[in-house]
Amino acid sequence: MKPPAFEYLAATSLAQAVAALANDEAKIIAGGQSLVPMLNFRLLAPSLLVDITRIPGLDAIEEDGGGGLRIGALTRHHTLETSAMVQARFPVLSAAMKHVAHLAVRNRGTIGGSLCHADPAAELPGLALLLNAQLKTTQRTVAAADFFEGALSTALAGDEILTEIQLPALPPRTGWGFEEFARRSGDFALTAVGATVSLSDGEVAEARIVVIGADDTPLRASAAEVLLTDRSGIAAAAIAAQGQVSPNGDLHGSADYRRHLVGVLTRRALTAAWRRASGTGGEAP
Repeated sequence: MKPPAFEYLAATSLAQAVAALANDEAKIIAGGQSLVPMLNFRLLAPSLLVDITRIPGLDAIEEDGGGGLRIGALTRHHTLETSAMVQARFPVLSAAMKHVAHLAVRNRGTIGGSLCHADPAAELPGLALLLNAQLKTTQRTVAAADFFEGALSTALAGDEILTEIQLPALPPRTGWGFEEFARRSGDFALTAVGATVSLSDGEVAEARIVVIGADDTPLRASAAEVLLTDRSGIAAAAIAAQGQVSPNGDLHGSADYRRHLVGVLTRRALTAAWRRASGTGGEAP
């Protein structure tokens, strides 16, 4: 199918793009990897597409001075995957990007587009939650924990544009793990789990676990996190994560199957994170 007719504006400034959004039927387009298929299937029929790819400064990756990063919303998936700064400071993000669709999609898709689309099975919303991201818009800054409201639904207002993703530095001696299960390489995840474990004097100072594709939004498995006081708590944390999700079933897998995957992938992700944090295997912390 072909999309319905629409007007097109190539904005050259944020002010121009925001002004165009006064039209209630306008939509922002950047990479177009989610929007264009929805247009072609006529799930959306905007009267105006506002292209923000020509706005300067929205695709930069910069240090924030405290060990974290500021990532422009127009940064491509492949850039996140290959950026030396991302690999050094947030290797879990770089590793997760390898699971996003195929290279052609990663070359076009943007971090801001994925976050605003808020697909429950997409990797980037889950990583934003795992890394305690702050999402800066043309109006305010919103914590990732408050940004995702439901499947394909966010707290973004109709005249608001996501401009920057701010990632605070991870604590010292933090290990990470990311595990995903999909039917085929490049498919959306049936379920994915990301985890970080931060150690201090041999004990867990902080654990973070996020589950992707097993609920209407990415989910911090807080009930599982508090059980991980040492390595012996990994099994109990995996069981707790299973109990915290409410997956839907479909032709690709039942709810029970997805719940089982959550437990398996949580155990694997936490084991990898522990090894990296403690230096007992895998990459050094």
